[in-house]
Amino acid sequence: MGNSNGCTVDDLQAVEMHLWYKKFMTECPSGQLTLHEFKQFFGLKGLDQEANAYIEQMFRTFDMNKDGYIDFMEYVAALSLVMRGKMEHKLRWYFKLYDVDGNGCIDRHELLNIIKAIRAINGNENQDATAEEFTNRVFDRIDINGDGELSLEEFVEGARSDEDFMEVMMKSLDLRHIVAMIHNRRRSV
Repeated sequence: MGNSNGCTVDDLQAVEMHLWYKKFMTECPSGQLTLHEFKQFFGLKGLDQEANAYIEQMFRTFDMNKDGYIDFMEYVAALSLVMRGKMEHKLRWYFKLYDVDGNGCIDRHELLNIIKAIRAINGNENQDATAEEFTNRVFDRIDINGDGELSLEEFVEGARSDEDFMEVMMKSLDLRHIVAMIHNRRRSV
C-alpha cells in the first residue's frame, strides 16, 4: 500500500529513522549523549534554576538504563513516545518525569517547579495565572482524595479531564522544533 511515489509507510519510517540517526550521530559522534550534550542538542542554554532542574530530570527519565548517557535507542524510544505514543503511555511517562523524587506521587512543590520550568523554557506569554495559582488550580481539580499529592491514577484521570493541565503537559515536551530541524536537513541534503 504505497503512495503515488511508490513509497510505503515502512519506507517513510525507515527514512525518518535514518534522519534521526544522522542527527543524533552528527550531534553526538560517540553515540552516547551526556547531559551537557543533551542541552546543546535541544538548544537549551542559559536556563534558570527551575528550568535546568527540569531538563536534568527529563534527561534522567530518557536515560532508561540509568548509566548517565542517552544512547540512540533511548533517544528513539523517547522521541517515539513523545511524538507518536498513545495518550495513556504519554501520561504515565509524564508522571514519571514530574515525580522528581521518585516516591510514586507528585506533590505541589514538584508540580510547581515543573510549571515554572516549562514556562521558563517556553516563555510566559499569554499566562492568565501565576505558576502558583495554576498549580493550586490543578490540585483543586484533580487531587481527588485531597491528600496534597497526586497518585498516578489521579494524575492520569485528572489530565484527561482538565484541558488546561493537558495543554501544559503537551507543551512541556514540544519537540516540533527538533522534527522541523531534522526535516530541514533532509531537504538540504
